[in-house]
Amino acid sequence: MKPRTPETHKEAINLYEHALALDPQSVEAQSRLAAVLVDSVASGMTPSASAALSIARAGELVDRALAASPRYAVPHVVKGHVLRARNRWNEAIPEYEAALALDHNLVAALICLGWCKLYFGSIDEVIPLVEQAIRLSPRDPLIGPFYSRIGTVHLLQSRTDEAIVWLEKARNASPGLPLLRSRLASAYALKGETERAAAELAEARRLGGGDVLSSIGRLKVVPGAWWGVPKIRALFEATYFTGLRKAGMPEE
Repeated sequence: MKPRTPETHKEAINLYEHALALDPQSVEAQSRLAAVLVDSVASGMTPSASAALSIARAGELVDRALAASPRYAVPHVVKGHVLRARNRWNEAIPEYEAALALDHNLVAALICLGWCKLYFGSIDEVIPLVEQAIRLSPRDPLIGPFYSRIGTVHLLQSRTDEAIVWLEKARNASPGLPLLRSRLASAYALKGETERAAAELAEARRLGGGDVLSSIGRLKVVPGAWWGVPKIRALFEATYFTGLRKAGMPEE
């Protein structure tokens, strides 16, 4: 429940590993450990060399959890995370929908379903899903990434002023997330605020995203970084990647 940083992720992983050592059959420990492993990769806080192993371990853990407890909503959410990390976004959608069928108020499922809707082209459905999640959990420890989802939609639709408002809220709520801050760097650059953009990108790299955020080419192939159906990829190219280039990120 602490702000998400490389340090808090390591601490959580260690604690979940200890829980699993005490009770290897714990569905809760399996699910939560798998979720943190995938989130560390998706947030740019796992070194590239370790990312594939983290995703593979998460997949094994969540499959064990679902086999033991198929009507528990949380493992379905985490299974969706693992599928997204493997760029199988179309298969992740039914997992999030299954979780919501079991628990209508499951905030994580709403947020991730919205993310999948974005990448599959249903961009107008994203903000209502995120707003519902915020209404359900306005003080959520992950509220920063919630705000970032809204900011990203505005960024992709070239509503740069609105994007900056939401992405600044996201940064202030979750200052330790490098990929989140890269969105703000891009928005600043598109606005013409190149010094702020360069400073934001430098901070994103310092926070642990130096490998992932070393170049446009590296960012495009990071595990789990599928940029959507063609029309969504085109929006990312025209806004997010264009802004990062203006902020000083090299092509390769």
